[in-house]
Amino acid sequence: MTAVINLENAAAVRGGRTVWSDVNVAIGAGEFVALLGPNGVGKSTLLQVVLGLLPLSTGKVRVLGADPGSHNDDIGYLPQRHGFDASTRIRGVDIVRLGLDGDRWGVPLPFASRFSATERGHRERIAEVIQLVGAASYANRPIGELSGGEQQRLLIAQALVRRPRLLVLDEPLDSLDVTNQASVSGLIQDVCRSQNVAVILVAHDVNPILPYLDKVIYLAHGGAVMGRPEDVITAETLTMLYGTPIDVLRDRNGRLVVVGQPDAPTRHG
Repeated sequence: MTAVINLENAAAVRGGRTVWSDVNVAIGAGEFVALLGPNGVGKSTLLQVVLGLLPLSTGKVRVLGADPGSHNDDIGYLPQRHGFDASTRIRGVDIVRLGLDGDRWGVPLPFASRFSATERGHRERIAEVIQLVGAASYANRPIGELSGGEQQRLLIAQALVRRPRLLVLDEPLDSLDVTNQASVSGLIQDVCRSQNVAVILVAHDVNPILPYLDKVIYLAHGGAVMGRPEDVITAETLTMLYGTPIDVLRDRNGRLVVVGQPDAPTRHG
């Protein structure tokens, strides 16, 4: 399997404080990996290292076979967001197109570009990724009129439109209901398999995405544990990472479910 991300004995420092250390991560082409952990443990820091925005303090990192930042054109990045305002009138298809030419200035000449081979190729690619994410029926509607799940599908299409080898998705399931979380997770798994794209996805709640994952990375207490879900998501491992009792159950279909124990009652003097 082709290596897409490799971190070896990696450590990151911010403001003179070590955020995490001794982190070892290996992600291959076509793997769907979730980056998990409580707030403040350095999930965003790890993404910044992968994107070449923050150097390691110690250790090694390679992304797409080179130093981080060298091949960012081959990375599709979806930052954290909380949906579009209902008054946003830009069409979904135009949101997807921004993934191709949103970094350019100016407005193309209407007649010079409309019939060029490049423009035809762009239109075909945009239509292709919209079809891939199942958004063809609403892509021409204003993005503000769409549901959260429909918006996320179009944003994933935007991240895919340049044919990336790696997708970095920062909490794409945040603010979606459970049904849409499962739907978008299934879509991402399909993209991994059909396009051979590696995906690293940041999430708070592991339960909606567990059935679709190849690996998980849990960050906590300054370190990380990585492996297959069934190897990492155990009561013993999660209790150790979070420092609080965590139960891991199996439902009637054999699927893992993570359950946090309630806090101990507070005593008032």
